[in-house]
Amino acid sequence: MPRRIHPERKVKVELDGGDDIELELREILAPPGEKISLSDYDPGYSAGYKDKQGARKKLAANIRELASLQDRLYARGTWSVLVIFQALDAAGKDGAIKHVMSGVNPQGCHVVSFKQPTSEELEHDYLRRASRSLPANGHIGIFNRSYYEEVLVVRVHPELLDKQKLPASKLKGIWKRRFREINAFERYLTDNGIVVLKFFLNISKEEQRQRFLARIDRPEKNWKFSDADIEERGHWDAYMKAYEETFRRTSTQWAPWFIVPADKKWFTRLIISEAIVHTLRNLHLTYPEVSEERRRKILGMKKLLEEVDG
Repeated sequence: MPRRIHPERKVKVELDGGDDIELELREILAPPGEKISLSDYDPGYSAGYKDKQGARKKLAANIRELASLQDRLYARGTWSVLVIFQALDAAGKDGAIKHVMSGVNPQGCHVVSFKQPTSEELEHDYLRRASRSLPANGHIGIFNRSYYEEVLVVRVHPELLDKQKLPASKLKGIWKRRFREINAFERYLTDNGIVVLKFFLNISKEEQRQRFLARIDRPEKNWKFSDADIEERGHWDAYMKAYEETFRRTSTQWAPWFIVPADKKWFTRLIISEAIVHTLRNLHLTYPEVSEERRRKILGMKKLLEEVDG
């Protein structure tokens, strides 16, 4: 695993046996502006964890802390957080969202799945449906896939551009332009108090094959298997190139990409929880304070309640 930027992004984790291990979030960051190769990022990486037990214990602790941090985020109502998940099929996006966010208050969290655009959505610009789904102040928004499909799936399948009815003169240089537009959009979000976290779940081709086979072998999982999964698998190399270019162009200081090892689901969930908790901690969230006048009024109401109840 590469060890490159942000040395301050380091978290110490205590294992069951009393040993300590450091999870360095810089190890999964795509360095802003740098050309990367996904072959440098091991999908099976699990830091110093040898089994699930210690990771699950730490994940449980992170889920509890995340619930507390979210409560303060919601109460303060100034910051909001947008968490973006991108991955190839069977990488575990749904499971990661389900487990990592299991302790948060649904009232302050919203998940949006970006599937194939509808005919109505195709009548508008490609960022419109994302901008309509942004989290409100104090909320956590989760995008299961996102506007990044426009420089990934659409790049691998450029024929999809025909459905977007773009002027022919706007097709030249479209990918560089969209990278620039996405960076500007995310800068706008962060300038307005929306923290952007982007996770790519990096699954190996062999692990994906095994998970597809498991979906076929288990009848209760058959509904998750699609013919399109196999068709898209045939474009594996093209997707790797598209992702690498996307990371180089859109991993920024204000909205970095995390390339998360995804072959071990238990570690995937742990490292995602670490990154989210670490980010929320750095917001230094506190509950709103009331004025002295308001405090006196509240104490007066307390006195009235005590007298009535007495």
